[in-house]
Amino acid sequence: MHRASFSEYIIYADESGDTGLTRITPDTAIFVLVFCIFKKTDYYSIAKQSLAKLKFDFWGHDLPILHSSEIRKQINDFNFLVDEEIRRIFLNRLNEIIRSIPFTIIPAAINKNELERHQNPYFLALASCMEQTYHFLESLDQSKHLTHIVFENRGLKEDKELHLEFKKIANLGNLIEGTLPFDIQFANKKTNNYGLQLADLVAHPIARHLIKKDQPNKAFDIIKEKVYHLESIKPRQLSRLYAGQEPPTHDDREPPTQYP
Repeated sequence: MHRASFSEYIIYADESGDTGLTRITPDTAIFVLVFCIFKKTDYYSIAKQSLAKLKFDFWGHDLPILHSSEIRKQINDFNFLVDEEIRRIFLNRLNEIIRSIPFTIIPAAINKNELERHQNPYFLALASCMEQTYHFLESLDQSKHLTHIVFENRGLKEDKELHLEFKKIANLGNLIEGTLPFDIQFANKKTNNYGLQLADLVAHPIARHLIKKDQPNKAFDIIKEKVYHLESIKPRQLSRLYAGQEPPTHDDREPPTQYP
């Protein structure tokens, strides 16, 4: 495809929570998938440079991969965060970087308690994120151009299933009259990709906000202004979407709708 057909945006995806539907606890009931949308010029001139400088300043090189869980647990490359003062400085710096990077977050939250055994929380969230993303890009006059969405490898079987579901949703398995102009790409878990690292960093705070709204959540407070249709975020069963089922005919469809 000629490069003039590419959109001006790039998208990175990550999730928080698991897709298991057995032994669901209050802490594991919500599954969240996020799409982080960057204008390509902002991504390479602001996001990559800001995070690279953070790494050079704290490690002297840019090889560490920012993982939300490892930062919280203060393990592996982040074991230096056991020092309370250094942890405070690092987290303040990271928070300010995330606040300053221009990007949009499109989340989908699934309450697993409301699903049938045959439904896949990941695929339901995927359909929601893809449709919301289409509307977002349409508002920027970018919906006629091809946009790439990058996912982290989850395993051969999982990647194959995700690829098939992605193509099914893009090719009329959605509530939009037509195909979605998206292409899926996979990145190795060891790839030092800044977009995937940012997606990892924002997915967990959104999930925690939905699970425990009464608890302080500074990370969510920092990113909430970047969330597309923030007022609509709430866990729900997206049973009107067609992930994991045969796509409907055009006559069976309801009008395009925004989903949280």
